[in-house]
Amino acid sequence: MSAVPATGPASRQGADQSGIAAGGRSAGALLAVSAGLGLLASWVITIDEFKIYEARAAGRTFTPGCSLNPVVSCGNIMESAQAHVFGFPNPLIGLVCFAVVLTLGVGMIAGVRYPAWIWAGLGCGAVFGVAFCSWLQFQSLYRIGSLCLWCCLVWTVTILDFSCIVVQLVRHRVVLLPDAARRSVMEFPWVLPLLWTGLIGVAVLVRWWDFWTG
Repeated sequence: MSAVPATGPASRQGADQSGIAAGGRSAGALLAVSAGLGLLASWVITIDEFKIYEARAAGRTFTPGCSLNPVVSCGNIMESAQAHVFGFPNPLIGLVCFAVVLTLGVGMIAGVRYPAWIWAGLGCGAVFGVAFCSWLQFQSLYRIGSLCLWCCLVWTVTILDFSCIVVQLVRHRVVLLPDAARRSVMEFPWVLPLLWTGLIGVAVLVRWWDFWTG
């Protein structure tokens, strides 16, 4: 990875034109914190999954601490086929991806500038991550019929990371939008994650309305 430290306003202005951008310390902080939370959640889920495997091999059962009731049941999620889509536990993907985002976020806080191809790669990874999480949300709500609190945290921070990365891609013109659309993205960066997480919350509420209200 090629990283060049920012030297001042002139270099930052030139960065937008040359495809190398500092990204902003506030955006870096958001990426670092959200990725750190995602890394924590992925680690806890991974540990609990291995405990399930160990217990199963020993002829015992293991119930994760986050399995609180018939709906909030992390064990049901971890033992489902959807939890091993690629032949290994899904949270292993999170361990790798969130670690990368955390590293890049810390670099942004330090004022490191990244080439446009790194931003483009980060954008592709964010699209994959948010699409995969959206699929897992559907599976969790309408196929498995259970929720995992740690998974919900991963969903939330993935949406935050995706939204933050989209803003950076638009800001530095890695993704080109009409001027009006670009101004809207820059002025209201909180709209996308707020609406997105709100819709998920409504879906969870409606899906188990009788349970929540009973």
